[in-house]
Amino acid sequence: MKSLRKSLPLMFKLVGGISTLLLSLGACMTSASAAEQLILQIGPLRHKIKVEDIEKFANTGELSAELKPYSFLLTPQVKDILEKSFTIDPLIAEQFLNDLFKSDDGERLLNQITAVLPNSNPEELKGALKLLLRQTSKLSVVNLLRVYPQETVTIDLSKAASLGIQLNASFLQSQLIAPQLEKALKTTNSTPIVPRFDPTAPGQETVLMETLVLNDRSRDRQIPLDIYYAKKTKGPLVVMSHGFAADRRFLRYLARHLASYGITVVSVEHPGSDINALIKTATGLKFSQILPPAEFVDRPQDISFVLTQLTTLTQQKGQFKGKFNTEQVSMIGHSFGGYTALALGGATLDLKALRRFCQENEPLGRSPADWLQCAAGELPYSERKFKDHRIKQIIVFNPIIGELFGNHLSEINIPTLMLSASEDGITPTIPHQLKPFQQLSGEKYLLVAVGATHMSVTDISNGNSAMGQNTLVREVMGIKAEPLRQVARGVSLAFIQQLTPQGPDYQGFLTGTYIESWSEKNLKFRFGTQLPSSLDTWLNVLNLGHQKPSLMPFKPDFSSLPIVNFQHYFVDARQQLLKPESSTEKLNELFTGLLHTHTGQFDRWS
Repeated sequence: MKSLRKSLPLMFKLVGGISTLLLSLGACMTSASAAEQLILQIGPLRHKIKVEDIEKFANTGELSAELKPYSFLLTPQVKDILEKSFTIDPLIAEQFLNDLFKSDDGERLLNQITAVLPNSNPEELKGALKLLLRQTSKLSVVNLLRVYPQETVTIDLSKAASLGIQLNASFLQSQLIAPQLEKALKTTNSTPIVPRFDPTAPGQETVLMETLVLNDRSRDRQIPLDIYYAKKTKGPLVVMSHGFAADRRFLRYLARHLASYGITVVSVEHPGSDINALIKTATGLKFSQILPPAEFVDRPQDISFVLTQLTTLTQQKGQFKGKFNTEQVSMIGHSFGGYTALALGGATLDLKALRRFCQENEPLGRSPADWLQCAAGELPYSERKFKDHRIKQIIVFNPIIGELFGNHLSEINIPTLMLSASEDGITPTIPHQLKPFQQLSGEKYLLVAVGATHMSVTDISNGNSAMGQNTLVREVMGIKAEPLRQVARGVSLAFIQQLTPQGPDYQGFLTGTYIESWSEKNLKFRFGTQLPSSLDTWLNVLNLGHQKPSLMPFKPDFSSLPIVNFQHYFVDARQQLLKPESSTEKLNELFTGLLHTHTGQFDRWS
């Protein structure tokens, strides 16, 4: 069980591991195994490569004479992909895969992958994966090919390349739009702010912390709470909701900061979607049970139940008398907790729109957040409302939104502050923040952290968490992300204080000028109340209005394109995409050039 706690939740790990394996084959045009040779195919062109040469490259970085023509693709980053392995519990993984393969998504996933291997079929791929899991706890490109039931493996490079570009394509879209977002939201005010006080500095109150467990008998649900409070209580009550496979301690630093200003903070843990629930069910883990659909209903109900219990508790004699202002609540949610907050804020859960999205989008095109939101599609209701009128404000950090609310986010009529991170590979910024932010019709604020990731805003101690140890999605945490946590302290306090008579004193901290002053070389901040109209063209070009989130559907083979255009795009773009140091400006240039060069084909594919 310890390995599960220290690694990416199994769903992301297995689906992502298979996806990364496939992308490696396509991007590297190679792999290594007991299969003695690979045949690389582009249209009518075929080329043989010895597997031992690839294995040597993976181990030493040396290129044989046969591999040197592919040196522009076989970068150190590709070598890392070939070397990378994912440690998993074989028994748990086999149960998970058996359940996945029985699902519609599992069948679609296998069909996508085997399309890249024209001489293979889904049964061979399933057999190889199961055999691999019985022989080793490490999932890797090399190990899979060592058990693959063919001496010669043929790889269709055009299909592999197109599939690789579709892999979590919404994350690539987010990277493409990041520099435009940074430029468009930059403030034009050059006058520096000289505040009278620092909202990121601790307040004067001594912070106390107590843990309670509330029992909701009607739902047979025990809900742990961490309560942060001071002797002198003032202002609204703050309630926190954590993300999937997390716990109530994820924003502990922020809870303590707010409590030092006399604001009581209650951090709720959601049984059924916390890290403990994942560990408890691990021995019988099924793909369909990673995130129970009922959690999309239970989570908002957890918060409403907690508020009702706290209303009673604050009226009784004892240490918590007068500590919970449950008629004036500010809610803070991270990731899946962001969904929870928005549902309680008044947005209707739209399962019809969600089911349509999940049916139309191929498995490899989904981000991790898309896999999670699609779990709600099993609920037996077309629409659900969870609005709680006690909640007066919402702060959502890296929220999972996507298609969960359809077009119903405009129903939220309370102030909402949203954080989006440009390098978030879990909840990519366009489908999960920018598009939803446009729908909000009331008072709203957008905080953009350019260079930050999904976990950057969470507590520094969570480097050992399931998400923090993610080997598939890069995370910026620890000291590198401290500027973002400082901004979170200041902007959250200023936003919450707008419900108090001190609101005007904090208004200056809800401005682009102040937020941008925290920017550093690798972590820049932008702030606004609307998305600039200059971004509309980019959002339209990136197909934001369509259900499918991929950069391009890539329905035809690359061989159907003029060879000179294929070489220009594939070679240049692939080189850039495989280099983490590549400038986003270069990616923008490539993407824009592609639109101009292949306007006819792009329109036809779309």
